[in-house]
Parts: sequence; C-alpha cells; structure tokens
Amino acid sequence: MTAAPLALRPPRIDWRSAAPWLATGLAFAVLFAQPLATLVRDWWSDPDAGHGLLLGPLAVVLAWRRGRAPSARAQPVLGLAILAGAVLLRYMAGLAAEPFTLRFSMLAAAAGLVVFISGLRQVVHWWLPLALLVLSIPLPGMVLGSVALPLQYRASQLGAALLEWRHVPVLLAGNVIHLPDRALFVTEACSGLRSLTALLALAVLVGGLWHRSPWSRIALVAAALPVAILLNGLRVFLTGYLAYWVNPGLVDGFLHYSEGWAIFLVALALLAALSWLLRRLERRGAAVA
Repeated sequence: MTAAPLALRPPRIDWRSAAPWLATGLAFAVLFAQPLATLVRDWWSDPDAGHGLLLGPLAVVLAWRRGRAPSARAQPVLGLAILAGAVLLRYMAGLAAEPFTLRFSMLAAAAGLVVFISGLRQVVHWWLPLALLVLSIPLPGMVLGSVALPLQYRASQLGAALLEWRHVPVLLAGNVIHLPDRALFVTEACSGLRSLTALLALAVLVGGLWHRSPWSRIALVAAALPVAILLNGLRVFLTGYLAYWVNPGLVDGFLHYSEGWAIFLVALALLAALSWLLRRLERRGAAVA
C-alpha cells in the first residue's frame, strides 16, 4: 500500500504583518486618488501632456528592473518627515487648486515611503525613474505660457532670417511673419514646446541608460533646447517658403502637420548622433585614464 499524497494547502496570510502595508496603501489611495485620476485624464486628453502615457509606465518598469540598491537601509525618521511634508503640501495645494503641486506631492509621498522602507540610497538608485515621473507631470499654465512665448519669438526670428536668406520678402512683427500675400502666425502650438518636452524626456532616458559620466548626460540634456529651437525655426521657414513659391494653401492641412513630424524625426536623429559622439568621447576618456 502507498500513502495518499497530502493535499497542498495555500500559504497562510500573516494579517498582523500585512495590516500596516494594507493601511498604508489605503491611506495613499484615499489621499492621492484625485491627483492621480486627473493626471491620467490629462495624459489621455491633453496633447501637451500625452508623453506621460509613455513615461509613467516606463518609469515603473525601469524601477522594477533596477531593483533594490545593494546598500539600502531603512530610514524611518527621515521617511516620516518627507511623508508629513508631502501630506501638508497636498493639503495646501488642494486648497489652492494648483494641479502641478498637487501631483508633485503624490511623488513626494511615494519617495517618503521609499525612504521609510529602504532609505535615501534607494531614491538615488531610482533617480532615472523618478526624473521621468517628474517630467510626466504637466507644467502649470503660467509656466507654459512664459516658456512658449520666447520659443515662439525665437522660431519666428529664425524662420524670418532663413526666408530673407532665400530671397523671400518678409516683415516680422513679433511672432507674425508677413509675406506678400499671406501672414504666418507662429502660435503657441507651433512654438516647439511639445517637441522640446519630448526631446528633454528622451535625452534624460538615453543619458540615464547608456551614458555613464555626468558631463555627457548634462550635455545631452542641454542640447535638447537648441535642437528644438533650431528645427522649429526650420519648420517655420519651410512653411513660409512653400507658401510663397509653391502654394499658399500649403500653410494649412496635412502637409503642415506631416512637416512637423518630419522635423521631429530629424531632431531625434540629431540627438542620437550627439549621444553616439558623447559615448565615443566617454570611451576615449576611459581608455586614457
């Protein structure tokens, strides 16, 4: 006779040890459900914030892949201090109805929990996912307006200079380029702010994944601004050039939007070339050292 195998029993849940984690998760969900819901809504509906649909999940995946820092140790006192400051910031931002600070307080609270469990070294270990999460939060409208207007002027000036260089008669008035039979208005949507935000996020991601020295990462991120300005000015020039020499109707419609995508692909290629060059310089410097 052979003994019948014992039935496999599911492991018992230690509710005493799990209760603090469940309470913490519930409290976090209650406090930050509204900021998280509005953030996801803006990612889905706002074209200027659509990059968050990629950056948010990507940050979670990167944090999971990096795992726990080797020398991470819990710092409960510091974690509780950060968490208390985040809750206070969330309360004040809720009273002021300021969405950016409200959403940032959610990230600060998450960082406080990480410090409480694994210490500040873990936050430093996860610097790339945290940077991507910060970049995924849409900036306040006041900040966007103050940034977009100088970008509009720079694009208008560069586009008008290129048009004059190609013997197209233009008159620049602020962000309006007057052609003989048409006026080009460089709007906020054409300021290059969206491409700048995407290029900044891409530069941070590429620098964090493939570059090792801080100077190369800083150089790559700093290059995103002049690349966005230069290529947006080129887009304004191409629009005016085609409108003057080919057909004024080309200012609007499919060609106008496809032109923006083509220019953005050129920006990605320039950023990739700069990243390749910086990597070669890094390797050369490491070989010399």
